[in-house]
Amino acid sequence: MGNFVQQNKSIMTHTYLISGITCAGCEKKVKSALTAVKGVTEVVVDRASGEVQVTMQQHIATGQLQYALKDYPKYRLTEKNTASPLPSFINNEEKRSWISIYKPLLWVFGYIMLIAVITSNSTGGFEMDKMLRHFMAGFFLAFSFFKMLDLNGFADSYRMYDIVARQIPAWAYIYPFVELGLGLAFVLNLNPVVTNAITLVVMMVSLAGVLQSVFNKRKIRCACLGTVFNLPMTTVTIVEDGLMILMSAWMLLPLI
Repeated sequence: MGNFVQQNKSIMTHTYLISGITCAGCEKKVKSALTAVKGVTEVVVDRASGEVQVTMQQHIATGQLQYALKDYPKYRLTEKNTASPLPSFINNEEKRSWISIYKPLLWVFGYIMLIAVITSNSTGGFEMDKMLRHFMAGFFLAFSFFKMLDLNGFADSYRMYDIVARQIPAWAYIYPFVELGLGLAFVLNLNPVVTNAITLVVMMVSLAGVLQSVFNKRKIRCACLGTVFNLPMTTVTIVEDGLMILMSAWMLLPLI
C-alpha cells in the first residue's frame, strides 16, 4: 500500500502519486476530498513532484482513497511503485502527435500573423516593421487575455519556472498586465524605443526560466496560454520566446 513513510502506534503515513493537479485550486480540492475520508488525519499535496502524503489512523485501501476523488475524475491517485510519476497531461501528450499537442498555440499564432500581414498591406505596400509591430500587439493582447481568464492558475504555473516569479511571487500576477500594456503600446505605436526595449528585457528574462526548465528536463506545463490549454514546456516555448526577442531587437536597432 503506497510508499510507507512512518508508523507511530496507530498513526501511519503513506505517499501516493497523484495525477491531474495543475494549480493551487487542484491541490485544495484533492486535500479536501481526501481529508474527508474517515481515518485520515492529514493530507499534504506536493504539486511539483506529483505526490500526496496521507496520514491515517488505520489502514485505508488505495481504492477507497481514489473513490473519495470520484467527483474530480481528472485526479488519479495510485500507489507510488505502480504508476507513472508524470502528471496526466504529460502522459497523454506522449500518445498524441506534435500537431495535436500544439494545435491551440499554432492557431493563435496563425490568426495573429494573418491579421498582421493583412493590416501591414492596408496602405497598398507591404511594410515589414508595421507587420512586426502588429504581430507583437496581437501576440501580447491575445496571450494576456488567456492568462487573465484564470489569473491565479496562471500565477501558480508561472512561479514553477520563471526566475523572477520564484523570487517575487507577485510578479506572476503582474506579468499578464505587463503583456497587456505592451500590447496596447504596440497598437498605439507609443514610444517604440521604450516599448521594444522593455519587450526585449521581459522576454529575455522569461526565456531564461524556460531554458532552465527545458534543459533540466522538468515535466511542467507552459503557462504561455494560461490554464486554458495544457501545453508542455519544451523547445517550442524556447522558439516562441526567441522569436519575440528577435522581433523586438529587429525593430529596436534602427531606432537607437
